[in-house]
Amino acid sequence: MMKGPGFMVVILVLLLSSIETAVAQKRNTLTIADDHLVLRIDLKSSRKELDSIMEVAGISKPTAAKLLRGDFTAIGLEGWSISERQLDIIQFERPLTDLNNNPQSSPYLITTKLEQTAGRPGYPENIIYGINKFAKVTVYELPTGLTRFILPGHENAKRVFLSGNFNSWSTLKGLMKKTDGGWMLDIRLAPGAYEYKYIVNSGWRTDPNNLLQMDDGAGNINSVYYKYNHTFKLADYTSATRVTIAGDFNKWDGNELVMEKKGNNWVLQMYLIDGKHLYRFLVDGKWITDPADPATENDESGTPSSVLNLGETLNFKLSGHLSAKKMMLAGNFNHWNPNELYMKKTVNGWVLPLTLVAGNYNYKFIADGSWLTDPVNPYYAVEDGVTNSFVPVKPNFTFKLKGFSNARNVKLIGTFSKWENGEYTLAHNNDEWSIALYLKPGKYIYEFVVDGRRIKDPANKLWEPGQDDSSNSVLWIE
Repeated sequence: MMKGPGFMVVILVLLLSSIETAVAQKRNTLTIADDHLVLRIDLKSSRKELDSIMEVAGISKPTAAKLLRGDFTAIGLEGWSISERQLDIIQFERPLTDLNNNPQSSPYLITTKLEQTAGRPGYPENIIYGINKFAKVTVYELPTGLTRFILPGHENAKRVFLSGNFNSWSTLKGLMKKTDGGWMLDIRLAPGAYEYKYIVNSGWRTDPNNLLQMDDGAGNINSVYYKYNHTFKLADYTSATRVTIAGDFNKWDGNELVMEKKGNNWVLQMYLIDGKHLYRFLVDGKWITDPADPATENDESGTPSSVLNLGETLNFKLSGHLSAKKMMLAGNFNHWNPNELYMKKTVNGWVLPLTLVAGNYNYKFIADGSWLTDPVNPYYAVEDGVTNSFVPVKPNFTFKLKGFSNARNVKLIGTFSKWENGEYTLAHNNDEWSIALYLKPGKYIYEFVVDGRRIKDPANKLWEPGQDDSSNSVLWIE
């Protein structure tokens, strides 16, 4: 069938349109070039395309409308500067060294002092504090809350993966996206210490730009990254020439953690393990407590120090008992000291907020010397024959047992509770018994005890033989 000239015109228009779209998409690029990120945009692109490339670049508030009006303020505030412009094509650059979440210009290498941990290989455990150190900052936090990993080079690689304890050292997850000049992946991390490596064409390698490494205990060396969770800040003291911070977390070393002057403040960001920490500032050789922190406590030498509590704040409450002269709180979080934690009297009872790190806690109230379990808490923990109220902080696993609605009580025992010497009482809700615990990474063996009869978890297919021809359920926490 013959096709007229009108048909050819339509084809030509569509072809030109597709070429124009392809060119626009190619001109909107994010490139890794040496120690810079290079963002190239075409103002003839659609708003959707511009917003998309700015989101990829990690710009917190992509506003194509402002760009099209010639307003580049938002990009400039996030460290980008115009390096080249040709008509509607604008190129922005941002040094990778400016992307560090650590404000120090010359951060101290402190993690070489860390001892090899007793955790599983590749899973750092009980690291008290840390500061990142990069030759070229290629891992950093985005305004969205995601952490961006960049591996420059390896442009001829077919596939590159990011693997670490955050994805159970998977060789299938963590597929990185190829970009001009390297590879990139954004992941969500909670504050903490992380070991990781890159897998380039099936070959494992550490991060060439990360100067912090750790022996995983199995003969391997991994790169280490700290997702920060706290910023120390000291206002004023603008005439000071050197300010450092020290605390019980770094054995009061006043020369190690150097703060940077930012306007009228001295600041230092770092990762710090949850818990109670004592600290002081050292200003031109003179020790001072934190003027912004009213809480102080003497350290082991008797020197006044500021107090920092990191963790989750629980509000312990006890209704009634208004005739009591003194109400105390005690638990395994304070070694059952009955004379330390005073509760505050309210109109309806007693209350005490307490910041605790992730863990499993037994507690009781003490009314004028009489020990009481929490009457509104259905969870109990028995240890060495003593029954206490129980509460988890940041629980990461819930044990569930369906059915058994006629049972009087269901308990949980295992390697986390010293077996018969410790047990947890589950709460009954509808057709299910349950209790949540905080468990560190590792292997656990457990059983339910239903009205005194021990059974393995019917919902868990993993089990292994126990003593006396019994079967124990097996749980792995990653």
